Amino acid sequence: MNRYEVTVLYDPALEVDLTKGEQQVLKIFATNKAKVIDSDNWGKRKLAYKIKNQDYAIYVFYTVELPSSNVSKVDTTLNITDEVIRHLIVKPDYKARDAAEAERTKKAKNRREDESTTESEE
Repeated sequence: MNRYEVTVLYDPALEVDLTKGEQQVLKIFATNKAKVIDSDNWGKRKLAYKIKNQDYAIYVFYTVELPSSNVSKVDTTLNITDEVIRHLIVKPDYKARDAAEAERTKKAKNRREDESTTESEE
């Protein structure tokens, strides 16, 4: 099972009752043997351009574990789901992100050590 990040833009008309749309998407995930690790609702936001005659959408980000063989099935099903106006499925490179984070931490530590040695010399 691979980890994916799925961004779903829901129809803004669902703002009052988003649970209906979310249940539909969670059902799609469950049908395709996906396990939802995390979800983050960013709420209603203005779109950069109109999508399906909508100026706004409700953004929800999901982190899911999904067999790679089922990614295209989830993609196809989300394409025909009425509650979803747009979606994006991404497989993030966690190794590169973790390496970059370790490098930033190392540089910050070196910077602090350099500052403390210059202060002690004065």
